[in-house]
Amino acid sequence: MGRVIPLSPSQPKLPKPDWLKVRAPGSPSYLRLKALMRELHLHTVCEEAQCPNIGECWHYGTATFMILGQVCTRACSYCAVAHGRPAALDLAEPERVADAIRVLDLNYVVITSVDRDDLADGGASVFADTIRQTRARVPACRIEVLIPDFQGSGEALRTVLDARPDVLNHNTETVPRLYRMARSGGRYTRTLELLDRSRQYAPDIPTKTGLMVGLGEEWDELVATFKDLRSVGCQVLTVGQYLRPSPAHAPMMRYYHPDEFRELKDIALDLGFVHVESGPLVRSSYHAHETADAFDRATARA
Repeated sequence: MGRVIPLSPSQPKLPKPDWLKVRAPGSPSYLRLKALMRELHLHTVCEEAQCPNIGECWHYGTATFMILGQVCTRACSYCAVAHGRPAALDLAEPERVADAIRVLDLNYVVITSVDRDDLADGGASVFADTIRQTRARVPACRIEVLIPDFQGSGEALRTVLDARPDVLNHNTETVPRLYRMARSGGRYTRTLELLDRSRQYAPDIPTKTGLMVGLGEEWDELVATFKDLRSVGCQVLTVGQYLRPSPAHAPMMRYYHPDEFRELKDIALDLGFVHVESGPLVRSSYHAHETADAFDRATARA
């Protein structure tokens, strides 16, 4: 196993290892995209979740759009997105997102959202409308949705799948032992059920999930979680380093070395995942279009 840098909540904050350092964003493409987001009153998870890859992704004109507002009804201890009482639903948002995708001439987009447990369908109808509006404006654009769990509603999941996204993504985030600490509003079994239902209802739409490491999980727990995900047919996996957004969030217990991420990738591929992205800066939508291309190539060879 590769070298690690141990941390504990009582230790002073250590400098980030070299492999986690990124350049501050500021390219012309980044600034153009940021201005467009403000002009259209849109939100991105790139900004709200303080993603370390925002400079790289926005430089190349790709972004993960966050619909249903910017206030989440849940308060996951690892997440930087604001939580509280959301504003009223904006039914014009799907059109604005689709217009932004058209203006940017994107060929691959990720649509995600905050949790909206205040809505009867959890926002599933807005996901579906965003997919349809985008298809109408940019027919060739591939669409990945990164959805919440909709509190286990099978009907809400079917609403999204009936709109025919190209990839259905729902993050597992962490191992089952840490769910109560990290995402008290979620349920590990509910996550597995969602991925299983998606595979059964729309087997031609690949399922994808993501995990963070560094929250205090054990190696064997990660491998067991990989096996659980394969048991429900999940095909694409991302694994990345948890980075604590602020002292008020869940503590980061340790950094994983790049060698460990490579080992986790090998284990996941051996278990049957079709494609795996595993690295310190990997996030669920990082290089999503490349992941989808790799998945298509792998399934074409099968």
